[in-house]
Amino acid sequence: MQLRKTILCLTIGASAAVYISNAAAGPADYVYTPTVEQGEKEVDFKFGTAKQPDGTRNTVSSLGFGYGATEYWFTELYLKHEREGSQGLTLAEWENKFQLTETGKYAVDIGLITEIEAPLNNGKAPWEFKIGPLFQTEFGKLQLNGNVLFERKFGPNDADDRHVTEIGYQWQAKYRWKPALEFGAQGMGEMGGWDHWDSANNQNHRVGPAVFGKLALGHKQAIKYNAAWLFGISDAAPNNTFRMQVEYEF
Repeated sequence: MQLRKTILCLTIGASAAVYISNAAAGPADYVYTPTVEQGEKEVDFKFGTAKQPDGTRNTVSSLGFGYGATEYWFTELYLKHEREGSQGLTLAEWENKFQLTETGKYAVDIGLITEIEAPLNNGKAPWEFKIGPLFQTEFGKLQLNGNVLFERKFGPNDADDRHVTEIGYQWQAKYRWKPALEFGAQGMGEMGGWDHWDSANNQNHRVGPAVFGKLALGHKQAIKYNAAWLFGISDAAPNNTFRMQVEYEF
């Protein structure tokens, strides 16, 4: 418990010390969940593509390896490629998730996500940092998730002179019909500065149907998947976004 508190303090303190700025979510982003399984290893593939209101397409793919280092800490490293129109960018990403409450002990499970992203092939791109609380609750077979996320860019290549911490959200509703096939909906959005939201037509909100599942392979191995088709419900949002994630757990 003392080690958990120490890691939490260091993580939150580091996030407060970083000098960072405006950021936006990508089409491959997924809904974080707060639970951690110690000893679990996974190979994780993500893909997303979004058609912007101006007709350009933004495509992101990533491949990562994750490990449940303790009963409350999961860490994962990604190699990520983004393409918008004719422009491409390769990045490295380090994600850390902390489970703050014992699963099922309280009405709501709570976690914390931190993520740092660094460009590898473009000296003009800034670094990005993300942090936010994660929440999950259940009603019978219905599982509900809601997250609040704060993102900023930082470093000498930050071209945005506003230096704004942006606030965003994620939510998910999932009906656990069968382990191999669950269904529900997802929503994501960004509202602008955490203390001064953008006007409604400049905010980015997407929502749509989603499917989930886990296929057991035996010997603690499994394939997990989830995918969603999200529709823009605000002027600044992509017209449509397809996102998917496939994990091999072992």
